[in-house]
Amino acid sequence: MLIQLVSDEEVAGRASEVMALVKDHLDADDPRRVRLALRIRPIISGDLEPGDRDLMARALDAAYSTLDDELARVRSLRNILWAATILVILGVVNLALYGWLSPSSLSLCFSPQGGSGRTVTVVCPTAEHHNQRADTDPSRLAGATDILTVEIAGLAGAALTVIASLRRIRGTDAPYMLPLASAVLKLPTGALSAFLGLLLIRGAFVPGLSDLDSRAQVLAWAAAFGAAQHLVTRLVDDRAQMTLSEVGRTTDAAIDPERVAVREGPLAPAAGSPNGAGPHDESDGGARGSGEDGERTPDGAPAHRRSGA
Repeated sequence: MLIQLVSDEEVAGRASEVMALVKDHLDADDPRRVRLALRIRPIISGDLEPGDRDLMARALDAAYSTLDDELARVRSLRNILWAATILVILGVVNLALYGWLSPSSLSLCFSPQGGSGRTVTVVCPTAEHHNQRADTDPSRLAGATDILTVEIAGLAGAALTVIASLRRIRGTDAPYMLPLASAVLKLPTGALSAFLGLLLIRGAFVPGLSDLDSRAQVLAWAAAFGAAQHLVTRLVDDRAQMTLSEVGRTTDAAIDPERVAVREGPLAPAAGSPNGAGPHDESDGGARGSGEDGERTPDGAPAHRRSGA
């Protein structure tokens, strides 16, 4: 709306919308918000002063600028998440290719009966090798698709956490699909965490859990580690939800002391004064700033938007 070009009637009719937008995106102690709040009742009633149009234009421009900054943060985080997803996918694919070309280098095979008896059983993600010599190196029996199989099991475990996390996702009118980017990141991360988890088990990093007894057990642990990626990616989910909630929410808790002195603005004069404010504004003007319907609150914001509400 071009405030400087429209009629007084249209300005009065759209004043409430402008005030709502300003309250959504400007801090409670912003001088433009405070001054517009003090003048909003006369403007709505059609009693415009020469400076009211300019005040509304400046406040509206500041609100749109703040909205642009908020959406830029959403877009930036969305881009970071998609870039991270692509990098993790590349890492997972390269691991699978490396395991295909050199299976013994990153072997995920276990020998649960190693060192006892004349024969042992070697357990790999894709096969179980029975009656092997006691001195058999499990890495020699690793299959080309072992790592790929583990990654698929981890991806399946991660998919369950994606479905579970859908209950926490709230709809948003922001133009960027940030929750989707956060959910997609879980899938390749689950495949990577499954591989790393089994690698830690094979290296006896977990006390008392150095050998797995069957192929099914190997795949079960892979799926469990894939689901465990939620312990890390939930921090990303929380950051995404926080960023989305900041769109349209003023930072009333962070008030600049230097601006507090001007946040109340000039007191609204009584009825019959040049700006047309009524006696209602005079009686409580010294203690409260303007709120949703012209009544005033301590920080110039409606009670439900003050910090901590």
